[in-house]
Amino acid sequence: MTSTEAASALNISPSTLYAYVSRGMIRSEASGDGRRKRLYRSEDIERLKARKRSRRNPGWAVKRALYTGDPILESAITLITDERLFYRGRDATILAANESFERVAALIWTNDKRFSFPIFSNTYQKDYRESWLKLNNLKPVERFQSLLPLAEADDLAALDLRRDTVAATGMRILWFMTGVATGEDPMGGIAQALRRAWAPEIDGAAELINTTLVLFADHELNVSTFTVRCAASAGTTPYSAVCAGLAALRGYKHGAASERVEALFQEAESIGSVERAIANRLRIGEKIPGFGHAVYRDVDPRASLLLRKLEDRFPGSKDLLLAREIIETTHRLVPDRYNIDLALTALVRVLNMPEGSAMALFALGRTAGWIGHAIEQYERDQLIRPRARYTGLRPPQISNS
Repeated sequence: MTSTEAASALNISPSTLYAYVSRGMIRSEASGDGRRKRLYRSEDIERLKARKRSRRNPGWAVKRALYTGDPILESAITLITDERLFYRGRDATILAANESFERVAALIWTNDKRFSFPIFSNTYQKDYRESWLKLNNLKPVERFQSLLPLAEADDLAALDLRRDTVAATGMRILWFMTGVATGEDPMGGIAQALRRAWAPEIDGAAELINTTLVLFADHELNVSTFTVRCAASAGTTPYSAVCAGLAALRGYKHGAASERVEALFQEAESIGSVERAIANRLRIGEKIPGFGHAVYRDVDPRASLLLRKLEDRFPGSKDLLLAREIIETTHRLVPDRYNIDLALTALVRVLNMPEGSAMALFALGRTAGWIGHAIEQYERDQLIRPRARYTGLRPPQISNS
């Protein structure tokens, strides 16, 4: 929409329209006709119109709540606007290309990427090596869920919910999860520990893993992050809040989406035709895994960066050629653009990482965001308690009025 059309649709002045844009509530882009005019996203206009209707009709608002994409909690961590992602006001793709995952975690938790964490030895918690070996047949995320409660019981400092203490607890959690996933000491850096365990022979793997962790660090109020905030609002420790996030993350619509992308890659290889593999899914009404996003209308900027870095490092890789063919074929057949799940699958294939590593990278990266949101919720000190709109059988003694 033009500015005139957008302002008219919302019944607001142009100055109010520009204020909405500056606050990230309406996305705009250059018109592309050589003029300096800008166009405004119609879906954002419709969302704001829906919010206005909800103020006039609370019952209608309750019916739509939690499903429309409207903001439901305030947060100073992540901004998604104009198809770009920012952590604490800094472009996440630039951070991913230039900063360590630990420094980005510090930025998210304390707004200071140079925040100094206490130095932990590799004996800062009880040795869970024996338990880790017993659970070695499980995927890394399953190990996280099994062993984090044991670590929580041994970490009494986690009961202190002040910002800097929670930040220190968050780093202990990340180190513990890294050790559980790899059996490696993370003292030299989380990305390096993952590289030693999962891609020891591949030059440049640590840098790519670090980039991936940063890109996954936060993504506003997705289902797992909202789950973490609900748990934190009840006053639970960061360990339990992370466990709550992991439970949501494992769903096939969220963190496990990369497993569906991997199945698409395998099918394309098995039948020898990308087009047939994609057509098989479209024919039975399935969406193509690794494409489309609830927030981005164009290519996911995280995916674009990760694929570009992979292609710079491994030009001619058969896995990247397959990924590009899947992208080109899908873009030709459907309007959905590729997302971070496809790029993550390509990374795991190129680096020949073990089964379960894709979701583990997602979980490790996103834990940084979860801790940041837990800190915000602790400081808000308010229990999240939405109401339900009852739709079941009403007892006869209660009227419908």
